[in-house]
Amino acid sequence: MSETSTTNSGVKEHGREAVTMVIGASLKPWRYANKAVRALKQNGYPVVAIGLREGFIDDVPVQKDLPEGVKIDTVTLYVGAGRQNPYYDYLMRIGPRRVIFNPGAENDELAGMLSAKGIETLEACTLVMLSTKQY
Repeated sequence: MSETSTTNSGVKEHGREAVTMVIGASLKPWRYANKAVRALKQNGYPVVAIGLREGFIDDVPVQKDLPEGVKIDTVTLYVGAGRQNPYYDYLMRIGPRRVIFNPGAENDELAGMLSAKGIETLEACTLVMLSTKQY
């Protein structure tokens, strides 16, 4: 029998907290990564935001450094393939359940590495997934 619980925010979990990491978070409200951070939070998902500049998206801190010791369920990428290399080792080490490559972030090399480690990869739009209840 699988362990399923519900967080205070109403997000169902399977044995762990369903934290989403947004890589490429922007402080600019019109950027899709910024909209994704806000939409994830509004839908009850705990969010860790990683960006080039520190600051806040609503009440979510945007940090430059990759956190250690946080169990990440989903990573959603908003950086192009040419800027993803610094994240390869980190993603392989933390072993999220899945990685979402948003439009413009598609990367066959990284997707292949993650898939070989048993990590689900999706070429999809986080905002569409949230709005259609497929997240």
